[in-house]
Amino acid sequence: MKVILISFVALLVLIQFYPLDRSNPPVTAEIETPPEVKVVLKESCYDCHSNETVWPFYAYIAPVSWLVVRDVHKARHDVNFSEWGSIPVEKQYKKLDKLWEEVEEGKMPLPIYLITHPGAKLSEEHKATIKNWVQSSLATKP
Repeated sequence: MKVILISFVALLVLIQFYPLDRSNPPVTAEIETPPEVKVVLKESCYDCHSNETVWPFYAYIAPVSWLVVRDVHKARHDVNFSEWGSIPVEKQYKKLDKLWEEVEEGKMPLPIYLITHPGAKLSEEHKATIKNWVQSSLATKP
C-alpha cells in the first residue's frame, strides 16, 4: 500500500513538468462592439474566447491544467474575439448566430467554468445586451 501511495505522489509530481501552451498570442483583429457589449464579453467570454486569457492557478496544476488548456484552445478555435476581424464576414454571421443560440440555451459560459468564476454568469440584462447586439449585427447581413 505504501509503495502505491509513493508511486502515485511521484506520478503527480512528474506530470507537473509536462509542458503546456498557456500563451496568449497577440491580439490581431479584435472584435468591434458597442462598449456595453464589450464589457459583457470581457467579463463572461474573454478568458476562453480570446487571446487575453487570465490563466487561473489551477491551470498550472496537472492533470486539471490539461483540461483547462484543452478547453481554452478549443474555445479559441471555435470563436476568438481577438482575431474576429480576420475571419470572413459570412463566417462571422454564422458564429454570431451560434453564439446567441449557446447563450440562450444556457450552454455558455460553461457551467463548470461558472463554479470557479461566478462573476462570469450572464444576468438577464447581459443576455438581453448580447441578444440585441447579435440581432442588430445580423440585421446588417447582406
